[in-house]
Amino acid sequence: MIAPSDLAHCRDVIRTGSLSFHAASKLLPASVRDPALALYAFCRLADDEVDEGDNKARAVLDLRDRLDLAYAGTPRNAPEDRAFAAIIAEFNMPRALPEALLEGLAWDAVERRYATLSEVRDYSARVASAVGAMMCVLMRARDPDALARACDLGVAMQLTNIARDVGEDARAGRIYLPTDWLDEAGISVDDFFANPAATPEIRRMVRRLLAEAQRLYIRSEAGIRKLPMPARTGIFAARYIYAGIAASVRRNAHDTVTVRARTTKAAKVGLIGKAAVRSAGTVILPQSPVLFARPLDEVAFLVDAAAVGASTQNAGAGAALAAVMSTLQA
Repeated sequence: MIAPSDLAHCRDVIRTGSLSFHAASKLLPASVRDPALALYAFCRLADDEVDEGDNKARAVLDLRDRLDLAYAGTPRNAPEDRAFAAIIAEFNMPRALPEALLEGLAWDAVERRYATLSEVRDYSARVASAVGAMMCVLMRARDPDALARACDLGVAMQLTNIARDVGEDARAGRIYLPTDWLDEAGISVDDFFANPAATPEIRRMVRRLLAEAQRLYIRSEAGIRKLPMPARTGIFAARYIYAGIAASVRRNAHDTVTVRARTTKAAKVGLIGKAAVRSAGTVILPQSPVLFARPLDEVAFLVDAAAVGASTQNAGAGAALAAVMSTLQA
């Protein structure tokens, strides 16, 4: 499906650029691991193009063109593009899923801010849950309940990332904390950018984000038993490794302005062991009713797009992306 040289390139990209996913991916069966590495390499390329480029708007528009070419079966002559086009063809990847990711990157390009926790979940759905839904497609797990719980996991991971990076983002002129939380605390965004500090108020906001992430990590576990058995340990590992970052934040008294939370290699090994035990338990434990919880409102469009029998197109998602692209082009 994917040319060996393209796959080797994607593997190198993930090895150097996403240590947590690289560690978890080793536990996936080859039938899922190889396309997952290619998927993450394309997503990583997209994220880096927007984050590191001098012209973020131009980078997003260029990514839209690359997506068009990949879906037309004529990808740009680059390993990530060729590998992603192969995934589209093999797995019938709904276009609404990478389009949602691209919309989230467009929001980054226009430096969008989020007034409420729901709006932060909207953003997280696009930049993280869309990837979780694509992972389900690669596992050929397109049951709506499994997809909803995978999207829970994606939002939880992104909230963890946001909580960990509050100081780093502020120093770069970015804010992902709900701005109404800052308003309630009497903190001006501009003042916070000028002098990022781990005040008691900011620490409480970090704690609130992690509490929401923890709720969603717990909800997500019910869906893992709907995945192919060989893939469950890898997904549990991803869940525990990211939750380990949250635990590190808590040990630092929720200061993510002056301290960056990290997990050690030894800690990752322990969490992988825990994942293996939990995966084995999914065979004998009864099914949790949490599996059937309604999807978050913010991720429902992803579940609808990826579910069995869904069209590979999603007019609503496409229209939303087109609207953001028009803003970038203006």
